[in-house]
Amino acid sequence: MTIGGPDFVSFQVRDLDASARFYADVVGMTRIPVPNPHAAAFSDGTTTFAVRTPVEGMDLDAGDLGRGVGVWFRDPDAAGLHTRLADAGVPITVAPVDGPFGFTFAFADPDGYTVTVHERA
Repeated sequence: MTIGGPDFVSFQVRDLDASARFYADVVGMTRIPVPNPHAAAFSDGTTTFAVRTPVEGMDLDAGDLGRGVGVWFRDPDAAGLHTRLADAGVPITVAPVDGPFGFTFAFADPDGYTVTVHERA
């Protein structure tokens, strides 16, 4: 048996409603219904991403959230997303580059998680 790649990623967040609105309204992700009242999920039909209230015992103020973990999303219009986020005042943490994955940049979400976006698979 061979394990596959990640099929679900979630961030523990301080304000579930604010993070859900950020990813839906500012980033433009498609929200999907979930039975868990402690989470908001988004999917493009392949991989599911969620924001959720912290798991018991997790202190979101204890250090750098997500330190050492890279979360990348693909967007065929990464340049357009970059413009929308920058215009909305979202912190761009890595300036755009044309790299091996095409147009690539990173931004910080409301909790300070760094999210990288690239245009090519």
